Amino acid sequence: MAELNFHHLRYFHMVAHEGNLTRAAQRLNVSQSAVSTQIRLLEERLGYPLFERRGRTLILTEAGRIALDHADAIFAAGDELLNTLGERHSRQRQVLRVGSQATLSRNFQIGFLQPLIGRDDVEIVIRSGALGELLAGLEAHRIDIVLANIAPQRDAATPWITHTIADQPVSLIGTPELVGKAAQLETLLAERPLILPTIDTSIRSGLDALFNRLAIRPKIAAEVDDMAMIRLLAREGVGLAIVPPIVVKDELESAALVEVERLSGLEEIFYAITLRRRFPNPLLAGLLQGKPEQAG
Repeated sequence: MAELNFHHLRYFHMVAHEGNLTRAAQRLNVSQSAVSTQIRLLEERLGYPLFERRGRTLILTEAGRIALDHADAIFAAGDELLNTLGERHSRQRQVLRVGSQATLSRNFQIGFLQPLIGRDDVEIVIRSGALGELLAGLEAHRIDIVLANIAPQRDAATPWITHTIADQPVSLIGTPELVGKAAQLETLLAERPLILPTIDTSIRSGLDALFNRLAIRPKIAAEVDDMAMIRLLAREGVGLAIVPPIVVKDELESAALVEVERLSGLEEIFYAITLRRRFPNPLLAGLLQGKPEQAG
């Protein structure tokens, strides 16, 4: 059985990501006909067409999508090999590629990465996005670690490891004017406009249970899944925010916002998600030392 020609696969990989022969040829610095020839040879080797043409755009067939998944993994593994072993034998700066859930508190991210921030030998690359997108990048070895406030579901085919890295209390927080003087927690929850996390967050389920126990029908000013937006709305006095104090740390220190009371039984849990690798990024060890891990 003839071996797979990785030269053909590299050309296919470029065209699949560019979606256009001309752009792929320019990126590869070869002629368009050379690219077409290499893809045709790969299709003959695999026994299936990999693209179908729609106007000027090339669309992956089902076989093409399968081939691209494997090509992504192959070339990502090659990049990881060069980066990992190259770093061990060079004086170049080490790079940590972090994927951060877009709704995550910026203050928390900075606190977690603090041991590496400012080191002359370390470069930190942070990419924000949806959790599913970041996990795909993790599996393709384009990201070393994903930070999230949701523990991802998995099955036997998903190889990531979830580390619980922190849990933060949740408080009722607002501007001094909106909080007023000597107001009771139950009164504020019932009478003031509230900025709440959305129903798909870990905080919200416990919060709704609290409202039910206190027989409160909240006046919801906004439901937000982005901690940075909650921080902004609270600072503008749109409502009282139910949020971990770390999210508004600077505003609490400057007294632009005040913490009314911590809500018993409510907390936000933060996770770091990694892959079990033969050559893990050596920078991860210091960040995750002592953090409990769970396969999943």
